[in-house]
Amino acid sequence: MSPRVIRCRQRGVAMLAAVLLVALGTMLATAIAFHSGMMARRATATFAFEQALLVAQGAEALAAYVLREDARSDARGGVARDHLQEPWAQPVGPVEIIPGVVLEAGLTDLQGRFNLNSLVDAQGQRDPVAMEIFERLLAKLGLEEKWAELIADWIDANIATEDFDGAEDGTYTAFDPPYRTPNTLITSPSELLALPEFGRERYLRLAPYVTALPRDATINVCTASAALLDAMIGPAYEEFSRDPENLSRQREEDGCWPTADDFRQVLESEERDEQLRQAIAQRVGEDSKYYRLTSVVTIGTTQIALYSLLLHEQNGTRVIQRSYSPD
Repeated sequence: MSPRVIRCRQRGVAMLAAVLLVALGTMLATAIAFHSGMMARRATATFAFEQALLVAQGAEALAAYVLREDARSDARGGVARDHLQEPWAQPVGPVEIIPGVVLEAGLTDLQGRFNLNSLVDAQGQRDPVAMEIFERLLAKLGLEEKWAELIADWIDANIATEDFDGAEDGTYTAFDPPYRTPNTLITSPSELLALPEFGRERYLRLAPYVTALPRDATINVCTASAALLDAMIGPAYEEFSRDPENLSRQREEDGCWPTADDFRQVLESEERDEQLRQAIAQRVGEDSKYYRLTSVVTIGTTQIALYSLLLHEQNGTRVIQRSYSPD
């Protein structure tokens, strides 16, 4: 082979090596740039999230202040009532806290809802009064009454069904994947989704009317829904549900409506079972101490929603639970 041919081949190999080195260098530079960009975006998102969380915690402090002022106002007036015309019930925002940071917040009185944990008593056994009310509520919402049995079995202390509509570990361990009933109080109504065939549609229909609180929490008639008020009064009673606009109008004019006394008078005229009537009357009130604060913070393209469960007592207001989902 002639020297000229050898030199040509050598130049070809050198050119190919140079092209490969340039390609590898370009790929490496692109990878470094991509990684640096992702790191910068991650750092920006983390900073925005932490900043949004601090703003949401500031909303918690503001809610605690508003509830404290409401309690002082009630003390001066000599009547402890919490209703939807008070300052705590008015939403905040959207308001720009600092340039580029927007807050929306609002308080919900959870004692205006049916407490699922009241379905069992302190010994972990069925509470017949709560079961009666909840079955009525389900019926008024167009849901099957059997769900009361299934939820009670989910919460009660035993592992034996008490009705043919119930379900305990034997049902849930047959699922794929298998799981068991907690047999204790629930912390969120979203646990309803674990019930067999309950489904998202039923959950979305029921969720606005129920909550998960300590079992001794009373129902605030000043903020309770029309369906819940009707369910407590009687299975055939529909006066509040028939004209919900009148309920809203009366509350706008009077604040707390119906009052606990008004409610008990209607209950007395409708409920024939005296023992049941007295038991229901003892479960209602006009004040609340459990609230849910919904805080939505927007920073640029980042948005977070924080849901805080607040316990408001005489010695102050404190956060007892935080979540990034409403229930």
